[in-house]
Amino acid sequence: MRTLTKLDDLAASETADLDPTSARSRETQRGRIEGDGPQARAAESQASVSHRHAQAHESAVKHVTGRAAYIDDLKAPADCLHLALALSPVAHGRLTRLDLAKVRAMPGVVDAVGFADVPGHTDIGPVFPGDPIFVEEEISYAGQVLFAVAAESHRAAREAVSAALAQRIAEIDERPASLDPVVAAERGEFVRPTHVQQSGDWERALADAAHVIEAEQFVGGQEHFYLEGQACLVQPTEDEGVIVHTSNQHPSETQKLVAEVLGIPFHAVTVEVRRMGGGFGGKETQASPWACIAALIARRTGRTTRIRLPRAEDMRVTGKRHPFNNRYRLGIDEAGVIQGGEITVIGDCGYSPDLSEAIVDRAMFHSDNAYSLGEARVTGHRARTHTASNTAFRGFGGPQGMMAIEAAMDDIARRIGEDPLTVRKRNLYRVDRQMTHYGQQVDQIDLLHELVERLEASSDYWTRRRAIADFNAESPVIKRGLALTPVKFGISFTAKHLNQAGALLHVYTDGSVQINHGGTEMGQGLHTKICQVVARELGLDTDRVRITATRTDKVPNTSPTAASSGADLNGQAARDACVRLKERLFDFAHDFLHTEQGLERETMRLEAGHLVAGQGESERRIPWGELVQSAYLGRISLSEKGFYATPLIHYDRNVGQGRPFYYYAFGAAVAEVSVDTLTGEYQVDRVDILHDVGDSLNPAIDIGQVEGGFIQGMGWLTSEELKWNDAGQLISDGPATYKIPTFGDLPPVFNVELLEGHPNSMASIYRSKAVGEPPFMLAISVWSALRDALASLADYRESPRLDTPATPERVLLAAETLRARHAPGMTSQEKAP
Repeated sequence: MRTLTKLDDLAASETADLDPTSARSRETQRGRIEGDGPQARAAESQASVSHRHAQAHESAVKHVTGRAAYIDDLKAPADCLHLALALSPVAHGRLTRLDLAKVRAMPGVVDAVGFADVPGHTDIGPVFPGDPIFVEEEISYAGQVLFAVAAESHRAAREAVSAALAQRIAEIDERPASLDPVVAAERGEFVRPTHVQQSGDWERALADAAHVIEAEQFVGGQEHFYLEGQACLVQPTEDEGVIVHTSNQHPSETQKLVAEVLGIPFHAVTVEVRRMGGGFGGKETQASPWACIAALIARRTGRTTRIRLPRAEDMRVTGKRHPFNNRYRLGIDEAGVIQGGEITVIGDCGYSPDLSEAIVDRAMFHSDNAYSLGEARVTGHRARTHTASNTAFRGFGGPQGMMAIEAAMDDIARRIGEDPLTVRKRNLYRVDRQMTHYGQQVDQIDLLHELVERLEASSDYWTRRRAIADFNAESPVIKRGLALTPVKFGISFTAKHLNQAGALLHVYTDGSVQINHGGTEMGQGLHTKICQVVARELGLDTDRVRITATRTDKVPNTSPTAASSGADLNGQAARDACVRLKERLFDFAHDFLHTEQGLERETMRLEAGHLVAGQGESERRIPWGELVQSAYLGRISLSEKGFYATPLIHYDRNVGQGRPFYYYAFGAAVAEVSVDTLTGEYQVDRVDILHDVGDSLNPAIDIGQVEGGFIQGMGWLTSEELKWNDAGQLISDGPATYKIPTFGDLPPVFNVELLEGHPNSMASIYRSKAVGEPPFMLAISVWSALRDALASLADYRESPRLDTPATPERVLLAAETLRARHAPGMTSQEKAP
């Protein structure tokens, strides 16, 4: 029995094995301690603090050693069920009969579910209705899910699906499919209403212009081709809910949809995402259906359920980057400066709205890129076709919109006989023309001009231009091309309510820190940057900060990790939590940790693992561990939530005007190519990039994002060709028929530099700028350089139409068209397009 007379001796023995920091903390609390608590025996030391910005990815070692766990690596119970999907073989038709009883009787099959088996909502459209979880009657694309089979093994599930389709347990009345978005637009077949943005009298600008240029272009789509395909693992819980482990960019949306499909409250569904093996937008909305189907089976059977889509099936069943058909008619003066005009974009949305409203909006917002359109009208159509519903992809419509104006820049240059770079520089946003066609003023225009001019000089553009002209004059077959193209990309979700984020911060009594936030990690380094933010605010080394899986039961109602906003939103939320906790610790230190000289509240700060107060000789320092343990013993909360909402942004779709973006990120790239005009084959010889990220949170990660974004964009514009047959079936459904860039496609000279000395003019996290999407559009320089090389066949008097992807076949056809039109001896009438 403990007696009062022995308490002092007992206290001394209890502190004997504590480190000095912990012992001092407990000594200051002598007489207050009653009972035991989770106080550490030793506070972790903080010998030195490094705030080096260029730090390795927080999971880098796990990635290269194979210890990073993805969805298919997660251990599951021995009785785990495996799912396979039965997909529609036709693009349009009606499901007239479905007999799942026969499927349930097949070997190894435990359950089979279709539309009639859903207890709750059957429409899982993310924003607007139109996405049934299973086909009820109408079939809208080849690859739409008819039913799902759960079996004891993955093989048994797939064999059951194959046997069921072969036995015609699903009878379909096939109907003609609509596959042409332009024809669909002409017929008024839209998934969402047409939208218009307008500034000034565009018709008068065209009528008064010295020259009018007009053209059409087709911009192809793109498969996400994430290394980890769509996958999830769902565990039923004892309270009629589920825990969903998923490769997913939007856990809160998946939580909502799973709950609605099952007919249970949101709080009964927990969604967890530790990491993805790539996403690029393909897991923003289109990771949810598989979680819904797996959750349905898990609740029906009471067994853990796993689904993973094979690559070909993944490509057939999910949407892509929207293909676009663009038209432009612009009025220019004698110097090639745009006075006004009209641009029309038609997005091929597939069969349902998905995110097409916002995607086509962003294409419209970026149809100016970095140039003033003057008095202009921009119209965006959202065409419905019988293909998979197209969805988010890095750039979210912005790249497709930019292609129209970049094509126009080349066309203007050939019309007036000037270099394309000269024309681009004349049309950049400038002091007297700073307002976009949707009513937002472009800030930091000096930065835009400086960036272009610095890259122009550092890449030795004009010397190389002269050398290329000389080379092309002497080379009849191999032609070289050069192009410098800028990027101006708006940062924010254009849906205002999505511009918010939360975070949850815990400090433990040994001084270690755990942070959780609403963003998801798909390899882009978001978690690393958030750890750096927390370490910076608390004056700790990043090794002291651990990040945990994104979970809907820790930070609720989160926005998707998209729109390049991950670090901006979640970094600010994490910082907010740190600031709130710091203020509480500072108040505690001021009120209860007075020394004989006192601690000055106004000068308190956290640095190098210490609480520091005062200056010079009066400076007092308390180790972080001692501060934390003293605060715990003083019953001060060591947990805090943070929140952030982006200010200032607004957009009125009724009038097509507003400020949809908090700020703009800028960049520019110079690409040089060599083209064999007899075969259409080409290579990218050199690329120089200068990109604006404000004050970088992590230059190493940011440079990696610039390099990766550029190469992915180059693939979209050159080699990645999606092909459907006349029946609407995707035939480029794997790496054998769909060509993403490889190591051999890297330019042998690849110079990437971040623009320094230009912090963000807006109050972003530490004045940094987003870097996820803006670099993608730098690859337009490669496409423009190909057009430049081909233009030499017409003595630079004409830029050819070059739809994308600019495959060797398309390049060859463009070369032959130019040769035919500009052959010696042809009359001017014969040369006319």
